[in-house]
Amino acid sequence: MKIGVIGAGLIGGSLILALHEKNYEIAVVSGNPETREKLILLNIEASGDLNIIKNCDVVFVCTPMNKTEEILDRLEGVVSERTIVSDVSSLKNFVMKKRRPYRFIGSHPMAGTENSGFSFAFKELFTGAKWILTPAFDIQESEISALEEIIKKTGAKTLIMTPEEHDRAAAFISHMPMLVSQALMDCATGEEKALLIASSGFRDMTRLSVSNPEMAEDMIKMNNENIKYALEALIISAQKLLDGNYREKIEKIRQFRKNMYDENGRNLLS
Repeated sequence: MKIGVIGAGLIGGSLILALHEKNYEIAVVSGNPETREKLILLNIEASGDLNIIKNCDVVFVCTPMNKTEEILDRLEGVVSERTIVSDVSSLKNFVMKKRRPYRFIGSHPMAGTENSGFSFAFKELFTGAKWILTPAFDIQESEISALEEIIKKTGAKTLIMTPEEHDRAAAFISHMPMLVSQALMDCATGEEKALLIASSGFRDMTRLSVSNPEMAEDMIKMNNENIKYALEALIISAQKLLDGNYREKIEKIRQFRKNMYDENGRNLLS
């Protein structure tokens, strides 16, 4: 089986490294000459030409979200109708509205860091992570299974959701927290004494404020309504905590949070 990867940033690069270790034949499309040179040194086929993935059995589109639809459109004149194509965008509803001539299955790996680019890619990025699939139209079980088999080789666990379920969930656990982290950093910027004594708690709470700006803007623009809903829910929760029985409420929250992740920070819920 030959796998194509379009885009070799943090997600695409980590996917390439993880699958390369599993001895998959891989062809990579990257617009960065330096990245292509690094891949070729690893004996991975790389080019700036989309036609390099023409004969691939499975193709992952790992470009920035605002370029995903353009690439999916261009692939219609490149890959065969039997090719399984998947994207890794952090939103799913916008890519699932159009029926494609190839076998398209939306997906989103719930993994990443605040860094971007191939230089920060590492093969263990997906180990223990959830990887959401949003199949639609006439996709066959065998095609979903073929994609799942590849994803599982990265160490990730697949889950099936509708695009709508995914985008609402992503707002609560990814997009809204990023916005809150940015807002926290913004409101504290004018407080010189506060910044002077800021330590690990503030550092951890504001980690997402250094997220890739292009990715962050895509999230805010394209999932705006779900983010607003999640933010309203956060404000209501904070108000409830302030209204009384604080110790009792936070003890339940504390216990749930302690049991949610293992010692390596991986989500234990299934």
